[in-house]
Amino acid sequence: MRKLNVVMAVFNEVQTVRQAIEGVLALDLKDIDLRLIVVESNSSDGTREIVEGYLNCPRVTIIFEACPLGKGAAIRHGLGLITDGLVLIQDADLEYSFDDYPALLEPITSDRAKFVLGSRHNQTRPMRNFRDATFVSGLMNAAHRVFTLLFNVVYRTQLRDPFTMFKVFDSHCIAGLHFTSNRFDFDWELVAKLVRRGFMPIEVPVTYHSRGFDAGKKIRFVRDPLTWLVALIKFRFVQINSADSE
Repeated sequence: MRKLNVVMAVFNEVQTVRQAIEGVLALDLKDIDLRLIVVESNSSDGTREIVEGYLNCPRVTIIFEACPLGKGAAIRHGLGLITDGLVLIQDADLEYSFDDYPALLEPITSDRAKFVLGSRHNQTRPMRNFRDATFVSGLMNAAHRVFTLLFNVVYRTQLRDPFTMFKVFDSHCIAGLHFTSNRFDFDWELVAKLVRRGFMPIEVPVTYHSRGFDAGKKIRFVRDPLTWLVALIKFRFVQINSADSE
C-alpha cells in the first residue's frame, strides 16, 4: 500500500479550515494510506483552536508554529517530517477540489511520472473572475500568463500552470534538497529545483474557484511579484547540491 502525505499550511482560515481538514480525511483512495500534516502558523482569528480539535486524530500530525513566516515556510516545516511515500500540497482555503485527488495521483501510481501539477486552466472561463473586482482579476490573469512565459523561457519548459498549489511528487524527488523560500516564491523554488533535477511534471486539469482579497486571499501585489522575479533567476543558477543535475 502506498503512503500519501498531505501537507496543509494554515493561517487565518477560520471559515474554511474545518471543512478543508474534513474534506481530506473523508477521501477514500484505494490502496493509499493517507496521512495529513497540518502546519498552523499561530492564527489570530480562531483557526488554531479549530486545529487543536484534531490533536488526537490518528491520521493527523499537527505542527504549531510560534509565528507566521509565510506559506512557503510552513510547507517546508511540514516537508521536514516526511521520510517516504508520496507528497501532496493542499491549501486550507477550498479554492481547489478534493475530488481531483485520484486524477492527480494516477500518473504517479501508474508509474507514468514522479511529479504532477494540477493545472487551473479552463478553456471556457478565465482562471480568476472576481465579481466585484474585474480589473483586479483581469490583471492577475494577465500577470499569470507573463510569469508563466518567463518561467518556461528560463527553465526551457512548456508548462501551463507551474504556480498551482496542487503539486504531487514522490518524496524521493526532494531528497537532499534544501528549500529556502518563505512566501509564495516557494512554488517557484519547488518546481524549478525538481525540473532541474530532471523531474518534468505532467499537468492534470483540476477544478479551481479563486477567492478574492475580500475573502482572505493573501498574495500581495507589490511584495510577492518581486520575490517571484528574484526566484526566477536565483533558482535557475544556484547550486542545489552535488548530486543534482540540470
